Amino acid sequence: MDFDTRIKIILRDDLQPWQELNITAFLASGLGSLEGELGEPYEDADGNQYLPLNRQPMLVLSASADRLREVRKKAVDRQMEVSVYTKEMFTAHNDEESRAKVRACKAEDLDLVGLLIRGPRNQLDKITKGIPMHP
Repeated sequence: MDFDTRIKIILRDDLQPWQELNITAFLASGLGSLEGELGEPYEDADGNQYLPLNRQPMLVLSASADRLREVRKKAVDRQMEVSVYTKEMFTAHNDEESRAKVRACKAEDLDLVGLLIRGPRNQLDKITKGIPMHP
């Protein structure tokens, strides 16, 4: 299946492995809120039911803090769908605290450690050009 949109997760390049996995999981969970993004539930041959997954492949990239800020701004300016994860969110104990930590910062002051962006393929490829795949 060919998609008009693309999904990219961009992680800051100075994170610990546990942080990379944690951020990726949280960012990807936001896709479930988008209409039509999740596929149908899975079922094995024994009839066990499993939750649906995202229908579209995702690319995971790695970038500097400066590049994350630049890409976030361009994605927001182009009205793409963006999820953010900030360094301060590591100290939050729940979703409400995480949202409060983001709300406390101006956009240009967010200490980004991860982004998920969903947008038109050509536009998203253009704003992430040169950012390497996550190792």
